[in-house]
Amino acid sequence: MKILKVSALAAFLLFGALVPAIAQVTVYSPANGASVGSPFTLYAVSPYCSNQPVTAMGFSFDNGATQIYSGTQMDGPVTEAAGGHVLHVKSWGNQGSACMTDVAITVGATSAAVPSNALSNGNLQAASNWTAVHDAGTPGSSYGGTSLTGSPSRSGTARGFLTDYSYYGGERFALHFGSDTAAQNFLYDGWLYISGSSAGIASIEMDMNQTMPNGQTVIYGFQCDGWSGTWDYTANTGSIAAPKDQWIHSSQPCNVKNWSVNQWHHVQIQYSRDTWGNVLYNYVILDGKQQYIGAKVFSAFALGWGPTLITNLQIDGATSGSGSSNIYLDNLIVYRW
Repeated sequence: MKILKVSALAAFLLFGALVPAIAQVTVYSPANGASVGSPFTLYAVSPYCSNQPVTAMGFSFDNGATQIYSGTQMDGPVTEAAGGHVLHVKSWGNQGSACMTDVAITVGATSAAVPSNALSNGNLQAASNWTAVHDAGTPGSSYGGTSLTGSPSRSGTARGFLTDYSYYGGERFALHFGSDTAAQNFLYDGWLYISGSSAGIASIEMDMNQTMPNGQTVIYGFQCDGWSGTWDYTANTGSIAAPKDQWIHSSQPCNVKNWSVNQWHHVQIQYSRDTWGNVLYNYVILDGKQQYIGAKVFSAFALGWGPTLITNLQIDGATSGSGSSNIYLDNLIVYRW
């Protein structure tokens, strides 16, 4: 869509005074109080403003100029100088009404941050109800075992995941750790350690599943893909009732073979969803380096599940013969808000 840049005064004269008290602009990303890198993804929706159909939306920082877009949704990368800012997200109705939602953000973060009101589940690697199963979406076969260990470990209680596979088989380790149908923003924060060799590992997949209030399940699929050398994310390219879970390559590089072995690696993945099951994969931070993903895809599935939160760790085999891998996970926390 064409971007129109106008001054704050011109926007006021053209569209009328903005009235935050009756704001009808929903901002899904970034969250209020968030620390973000630059660029970051702005995802906002406003079908109506003061009961008038919206014809345009826009945004500005602090007292700066407004950028205006046609339509009822904004979804794309935004850049801004480092520091604390107020992001003004705006919409205008077809009869002159004006609405606005303000979001306070800090730009320039090199590590993930969560709002003070976020909930969290920590020390998840130490939970006793992890399960293991061959992923039927991969070829071949696999077998996995998991147990707690004090070495290697950062917390004193890490979890080891040992996988034996044949013909590129993938083993999925899963943990049901709660239920929260209301949360729309998540941060996966964990430490991974590849023991000995990465020769038997093609990809490491770090997923999360959430049931929404309407009973549909959102799949947040994310992996470091050694075949393509990229960070990948999943989307439902079918329908809710007849879903097709599809991996999509991002433009950001990642290859497990480049991860140093016998060393802890810090992985932080931030994603959000809207009411309809569209997922926004915002960014990933690997060992302190933030990589912007900024992809929005549909990812809701009619699976018939009850309310649940699930995290998965999947290890895919790298060869057509037989092989194995040994990975440790520690200090796993999932934040939600």
